[in-house]
Amino acid sequence: MSFQKASDLLRLAELAASRFLGVGLTDIEQIFEVDRRTAQRMTKALEDIFPHCETRTDEERRKYWKIPAADLKLVVSQGIRDSELAAIDMSIRRAERDGAADEVRSLRSLRDRLLAAMPGPHARRAEADAEAMLEAQGFASRPGPTVRSDLTLLQTISAALKGPFQLSIRYKGANDIEGKERLIEPHGLLLGTRRYLVARPAGGDGSMRQFRLDRISEARLQQNSFARDSDFDIATHASRAFGSYHAEIEYGEVVWRFRPAAAAVAREFVFHPLQELTEDEDGALIVRFSASGHLEMAWHLYQWGDSVEVLKPDTLREMVQHHRRGDFPSFP
Repeated sequence: MSFQKASDLLRLAELAASRFLGVGLTDIEQIFEVDRRTAQRMTKALEDIFPHCETRTDEERRKYWKIPAADLKLVVSQGIRDSELAAIDMSIRRAERDGAADEVRSLRSLRDRLLAAMPGPHARRAEADAEAMLEAQGFASRPGPTVRSDLTLLQTISAALKGPFQLSIRYKGANDIEGKERLIEPHGLLLGTRRYLVARPAGGDGSMRQFRLDRISEARLQQNSFARDSDFDIATHASRAFGSYHAEIEYGEVVWRFRPAAAAVAREFVFHPLQELTEDEDGALIVRFSASGHLEMAWHLYQWGDSVEVLKPDTLREMVQHHRRGDFPSFP
């Protein structure tokens, strides 16, 4: 079976599962733009792949195919496609532009439920692909400062990650102009204000290190493959920091208190993927999470002026205490 035929069959299964009365030959002809014989072959394939597929004939002798609710999970597990997520996002933007608040809430709720039903990695990939599609179509942009990226370096790293293959790099430290040759085994990328390659040194103790991409002057793909650490997960690794910088000595509980006037805006932010939100009696918002990266936290907190207070840790509270101000005209 070709890829297109397999894709059409999955789409047909979605229709047969989602429509209360099932899907008929006329529906298939119109939706897939095929003739009657092709539509019949598609329903035969549907019956072969989904043995619990039910058929019924109405009073006008028209036949319909229906996948029961018990098999719906098999279809839903395919997830949402990037084009479908992009279409929902575009609909939300149109509704916001037209001032249709109820439609915005309903579409956002639908979007959240669809993504919640998907495994984490698939949901993140669908969101990233949808954003990339909106950018390519001219419907979205990424404002603000960014760090220049070396396209050749990114392509080399991508090839090493896909292999996986060892990577030979020349890496310049903070006080190292020439840089040193290092042989590493890449495991993932952190994409933040600064981009970091997460890798373990070949022949080392197995611990992961982070290498700033702007300090890699050379990178050469090696022919030697390696066994990835099966326990390593880039999302779990990333969650140990607020941004892209990791410092194990700083890792610990972080607690911020947003004043009642800023609470509604702060609630819309995801400061950390494992954050916990609670509300004080006066309407203030308490945000808790565990991470490192106090300097990146301080950079972000500055934007909130004196509308946020650091309760924990003491080192971060001392870092931002003399830089809080109350004359910013709006919240981030």
